[in-house]
Amino acid sequence: MRFDTRLLHDHQRPDPFTGAVNVPIYLSSTFRQIAPNRNQGWVYSRSGNPTRAALEAAIGALESGAGGLAFSSGLGALETLLGAFPSGSRIVSVDDLYGGTWRLFEHHRRQFGLRIDYVDMSDLDRLRSALRERADLVYVETPTNPLLRLVDLDGAIALAHRARARFAVDNTFATPALQRPIERGADIVLHSTTKYLGGHSDLVGGALALRSRRALRDFAWLQNAIGAVPGPFDCYLALRGLHTLGVRMRAHEQSARAVAEVLEGHRRVERVHYPGLSSHPQHRLAKRQMSGYGGIVSVELAGGRRAALAFLRKLRIFTLAESLGAVESLVDHPASMTHASVPRAEREAHGVTEGLVRLSCGIEDPADLADDVRSALRGT
Repeated sequence: MRFDTRLLHDHQRPDPFTGAVNVPIYLSSTFRQIAPNRNQGWVYSRSGNPTRAALEAAIGALESGAGGLAFSSGLGALETLLGAFPSGSRIVSVDDLYGGTWRLFEHHRRQFGLRIDYVDMSDLDRLRSALRERADLVYVETPTNPLLRLVDLDGAIALAHRARARFAVDNTFATPALQRPIERGADIVLHSTTKYLGGHSDLVGGALALRSRRALRDFAWLQNAIGAVPGPFDCYLALRGLHTLGVRMRAHEQSARAVAEVLEGHRRVERVHYPGLSSHPQHRLAKRQMSGYGGIVSVELAGGRRAALAFLRKLRIFTLAESLGAVESLVDHPASMTHASVPRAEREAHGVTEGLVRLSCGIEDPADLADDVRSALRGT
């Protein structure tokens, strides 16, 4: 089956007891046992829940993995991932990261003795150099948050595996609708299901998809031990969101392209970050390893922070809010919102300036979004 069909039918069969076409919400924390340690497949909802199991199976299948695991947030998924690496382990991470990921990495570095090196992986020679020393994990976002830089997955995965390191990809921005890193050899895929997979700003969740059954067993043990699991209603909402992921991602991209074209070349704009533009330095790479360019556009406004704040005030359709990937358009000032936990000198060294604005383009009419941005630019 093709991807859009799989979104509706992979591991989401009608309920065998009632014929319900949607997976039931099993609001039970515990399950009757026939005898001590004899059960019907379910014991306690931290360890497993039928609604969550349906979501996990769907995410694992859509990412072409051996299976998936669901969590209470994207950072809950990342915390569980980091739990697999003992003190002294070395992680080589892309340097342009979501602020919450950086914050958690730094916490584990200080408190638990992880070694973490940040590398600009848009240049594979830098990754190659970093891997001359032993590494246990290579961790990337592609496209990155918020600068939409890409990592050449084929090249980076080959380098990591040659160095005997595992390779993990935060696939939140692209989603399996646009790229499937496990099919290229990645070992672990991470998602904030809060974003595009859920898609409606009504849940907080995370997920891991694992390439091997052994890794799936290991991380399932950590999932149960750490306990950062979602409730069944949030799992139901994420399953609901998956049904329309394909059509939504196409609509998000149409909106993003319209917005990016308004921004590109405007006299009040210094630079537009969107891999769907031919002017993006990695446009050819995006075209090769993705089946679309996504719904996020970042823009550096001439005039710095003052211009950025003026632009934000004048937007009428875009809502100033944390998060992204929802049906409604959202806008974020990374330096003071999603990346505020990163010290100013460090975030600016990576390109997250006071004049940077990140636009999450929703599924409204693209012409209305373009008009909103054009109007807001007049007042900056």
